[in-house]
Amino acid sequence: MTLTLAALVIGLLAGILGAILGLGGGVVVVPALSLASDALGHPLPIAATIAVSQVGVLAVGLSGAAGYLERGLVRTRTGYLYAPLTIAGGVIGSLLGLVLPAKAVATVFAGLLLYSAYKLLRGGRRVEEGGAASPWAAPGMGFAGIMSGLLGIGGGTVQVPVMNLLGGLPLREAIATSTFIMGLTAVGNTLIYQAGGLLDPALACAIALGVLFGARAGAGLQEKIPATQLKTIFAALLLLTAAQLLWKYWL
Repeated sequence: MTLTLAALVIGLLAGILGAILGLGGGVVVVPALSLASDALGHPLPIAATIAVSQVGVLAVGLSGAAGYLERGLVRTRTGYLYAPLTIAGGVIGSLLGLVLPAKAVATVFAGLLLYSAYKLLRGGRRVEEGGAASPWAAPGMGFAGIMSGLLGIGGGTVQVPVMNLLGGLPLREAIATSTFIMGLTAVGNTLIYQAGGLLDPALACAIALGVLFGARAGAGLQEKIPATQLKTIFAALLLLTAAQLLWKYWL
């Protein structure tokens, strides 16, 4: 199997799991592509896998936002208000991704995987109805942008809880608005990694194509798979992947 074909398969898996579980594709793409490149004898630095993941995030953000806009779920004023914060944060995170040691980035990413596994297993407080916005919402969105740029994730892992719990948006609108902002943020992130010479166009296209088809398939499968069992299996996969990353870069 070539690395490009592996990237297509990884993109499909990321899209399916992202649609079913509501996780950003980067949580799957970055560690999976890193491990696949090692196994196929073409090891990629983690920054290169993050660069590729940004294109997948961009594809999902643009396609997903179009659907949410048609359904009237996007708070466009809120999106435009928070977008500069996440874009600026994404630029900072992307620049950090170019200069930070691979061990540091891998460690932060392993921490994100552990957090995602915890959230899957324990769940989180969700507010279905809107409320008053907190002053901590804006800094939280800036932090989400930094994590998006640094780790190649969509940022929804942080953005959705921030807009829901701190920004006062109902959950569905928080998800839709986060997806809208995600595409805007990923544009800047992708350009920075491209300028840094880390973006492989063939791998990026394979990931983006796989994620788009996978997301469509995942949307259809969402109601057919027992969510509890799937979350448990995927949480175990996240824990294993985090352990492998820490083993690779620390031992």
